[in-house]
Amino acid sequence: MEQITEEQKEKFEHLISYCKGLHSAAVAFSGGVDSTFLLKAAADALDGRVIAVTAKSCSFPQREYNEAEAFCRKEGIRHFACESEELNIEGFAQNPKNRCYLCKKELFGKIQAIADENGMEAVVEGSNLDDNGDYRPGLLAVAELGIKSPLRDCGFTKADIRALSRYLNLPTWEKQSFACLASRFVYGETITEEKLRMVDRAEQLLLDMGFHQVRVRIHGRMARIEIAPEEFGKLIETAVRDKIVKEFKSYGFSYISMDLAGYRTGSMNETLETGMA
Repeated sequence: MEQITEEQKEKFEHLISYCKGLHSAAVAFSGGVDSTFLLKAAADALDGRVIAVTAKSCSFPQREYNEAEAFCRKEGIRHFACESEELNIEGFAQNPKNRCYLCKKELFGKIQAIADENGMEAVVEGSNLDDNGDYRPGLLAVAELGIKSPLRDCGFTKADIRALSRYLNLPTWEKQSFACLASRFVYGETITEEKLRMVDRAEQLLLDMGFHQVRVRIHGRMARIEIAPEEFGKLIETAVRDKIVKEFKSYGFSYISMDLAGYRTGSMNETLETGMA
């Protein structure tokens, strides 16, 4: 079993104590690295007085929902689906800079209702300290609604979460980072179901081809592929490149490009710093 540092052990003990103080909780559960770790900790600390709530929408791939459902079934945790169609939220489809705020305000309102219906005293979500370094308007909605963020409050970084997830034998310890598909759109570009499907299919293809960390950013009908720099060589192999071009065009893309800066979180926010959004 992998070892953890004394500091990580102390953070985990603090997290367990924090969760026990909630008495019962509904966890906003995407099935990703952070929320899986949080759900496991909360379930253990609260002796089953916990539920998991996962959003179902066109911006959340079915594969992610299936993995979330499977984890809850394996752990014996009650799992609820929250129907959350972001495209019906006024202003969301126009993709303004506060898009994430609009989405999170609506989503967490629905999660709170599910928590109330099931007698849960708190609603918690899985952001960590690393999320403080990027433009995250959704965190404002979290604060306004009184949603708790145990991992941030207890000082967890992404590296801490992965290390402890491995220590706990969680299947997500090395899972690639994921964010809702709407984050693939440049601010101001209209978000549609068709384009969300294009992005979903394109990213699924790259994952099926063995690329580990991927983003397919969409600019009109152009796809901008972000992958880890160490996988650049694989992407430009003739057979691989030809397959990607053929399949992407069948999804509706006219142009396919590779971002030489490689994968990084929040790359669409870079335009906010330059005023080009």
